[in-house]
Amino acid sequence: MSDHEHEHHGHDHGHDQGGEPRWKYDGVRVIKGDQLDPNTAQTPGMFRQAAINHARVGAQKIWAGTVAIEPDAKTGVHHHGALESVIYVVSGKARMRWGERLEFVAEAGPGDFIFVPPYVPHQEINADPANPLQCVLVRSDNEAVVVNITDVDPVEKPEAVYWVDPIHKDPAG
Repeated sequence: MSDHEHEHHGHDHGHDQGGEPRWKYDGVRVIKGDQLDPNTAQTPGMFRQAAINHARVGAQKIWAGTVAIEPDAKTGVHHHGALESVIYVVSGKARMRWGERLEFVAEAGPGDFIFVPPYVPHQEINADPANPLQCVLVRSDNEAVVVNITDVDPVEKPEAVYWVDPIHKDPAG
C-alpha cells in the first residue's frame, strides 16, 4: 500500500507510537466521487451521500456530501438550528423559499451557491418538473439538525408524501 493510500483507523489525532505527527499519515484525504457513503439520512424524493464527516475522515466541524432531488420535489418548512449550510448547484434548477411565511424566493442554477444562515425557516424545491437537481451540500457541523415548522402554510405545498426520516420528522406527528 502506498503512502497516499495508507489509512489508519481508531487512532488519536495527536501522535502515533513512533512519535511522528498524525498528519503525516492522516493529513489530506481524497474521497473519490464513486466512493461516497449513502449511509446517511435518506428521504423519499432525495438521495444524500456523505463524502466528508466524522465517521469517514474524522471531521470535527463540517459535513459535506451530495444530494440528488427528484423532479418537482419539495420539502416542508424547516430550519437547521445553529448550523450554516452551503449548497452548490451542479445541475438543475433550485428554488429556495424562506421567511416567517416563506415570503421570499430565489432561484439558483448550475454553478450557483446558496447560503442558508442559522435558524432561517426555509423550503427547498426542485423547480424543474422534468429533471433532477444535483447539488453539493456543506454544513458547519457533523450533527444533522432539522427543526420542522408546522404552523406555516407554505406558498408551494410540499409533496403529499413528506420526507420523513430521523432528520425530517412527519409534521402530522
